[in-house]
Amino acid sequence: MSTIGFLGLGIMGSPMAVNLARAGHTVTGWNRSPGRADALVAAGGKEAGSIAEAVRDADVVITMVPASPQVEAVAYGPDGILANARRGALLVDHSSITPQTSVDLAEAAAAKGIRVLDAPVSGGEAGAVEGALSIMVGGERADFDAARPVFDAVGTTVVHCGPHGAGQTVKAANQLIVAVNLQALAEAVVFLEKSGVDLPAALEVLAGGLAGSTALTRKKDALLAGDFRPGFKLELHHKDMGIVTDAARTVGAALPVGAAAAQLVASAVARGDGALDHSALLRGVRLLSGEPTGRPGAPDDRP
Repeated sequence: MSTIGFLGLGIMGSPMAVNLARAGHTVTGWNRSPGRADALVAAGGKEAGSIAEAVRDADVVITMVPASPQVEAVAYGPDGILANARRGALLVDHSSITPQTSVDLAEAAAAKGIRVLDAPVSGGEAGAVEGALSIMVGGERADFDAARPVFDAVGTTVVHCGPHGAGQTVKAANQLIVAVNLQALAEAVVFLEKSGVDLPAALEVLAGGLAGSTALTRKKDALLAGDFRPGFKLELHHKDMGIVTDAARTVGAALPVGAAAAQLVASAVARGDGALDHSALLRGVRLLSGEPTGRPGAPDDRP
């Protein structure tokens, strides 16, 4: 079992830290805003008052924060990971950031004798709670093998994808697929509603055929209820679509459908839906179709 310093106890980070503690690891958690460690403490973990306190005795340091600026904020500087973690420690970044940020972090950490894996995850809050995340990992194979007991406590599909930055590149592709999938699902829902079809029956049969997907399975009940409480916020998916479109431009890959999905995600955020779940793309399709954006009395219902 490892001694782990876990930085970032948000929607995803908190249940991941809890699962690590339940698996027998010694977990000390830190969060930028206080009051987020209760679940970890209840599971047998500890709360740190600073990054330095969380990482100084850790074999493994894990970060799960929103974006590249937050990763850089916790990694660099006199109060950051690289200045306070011990030599030989393994830094596992589960955040979704740009591939270049991961490469730069690995190079800076190597100068301090700290190993790094970029290991973004997919599966949303439900996958984090269930310990069933998909984890795509970039970095040295030996470090991946050493981290496997940690990965197995939070994920069920864990794959080494290549060198530093490869995990983030695969995660960008994941977010592209998910955005297009959710947009197509939203359009299908509105099409079915306006056609007068029994929507629960339609989604049930669609989930069992070639149109079935993890997105449909996980989001079906929320879509039917008009419940867009966040498992993964639209504003974060907006950030991820910026990553994939920029990365695709760099390598010369055309993303015609992805570009349209990115604009629709951006539109949803601009309308004020950024704090809702990314399945709230349904609201935008309803708006374009001249329909109310939410069901009466649903948690997302507002002018």
